[in-house]
Amino acid sequence: MRKKYHELELTHHGSEWTVEEDALAFLTDAALVGRHTLSQQHRWPKADTDAELGHKLGESIWWLIVLANRMDIDAKEALEHFLTKTENLIK
Repeated sequence: MRKKYHELELTHHGSEWTVEEDALAFLTDAALVGRHTLSQQHRWPKADTDAELGHKLGESIWWLIVLANRMDIDAKEALEHFLTKTENLIK
């Protein structure tokens, strides 16, 4: 799927997004997760929140995987390391 987005970027901007631009796109979607969470918890008015929240959560996870791949980080290994380290800290 990222390859298709790169094709769109080439069409619209003449170049593929950099890793930094991908990170900014992730941060934008992560911020929207926050806004949709506020709405879902009835702290911000918005319609159709559950569908949008689910979409942005999925998109944020996808962006994290894209970023990990682009920076040669094994996302699964990074998650396992984080969980193990954190579990050891809170024992």
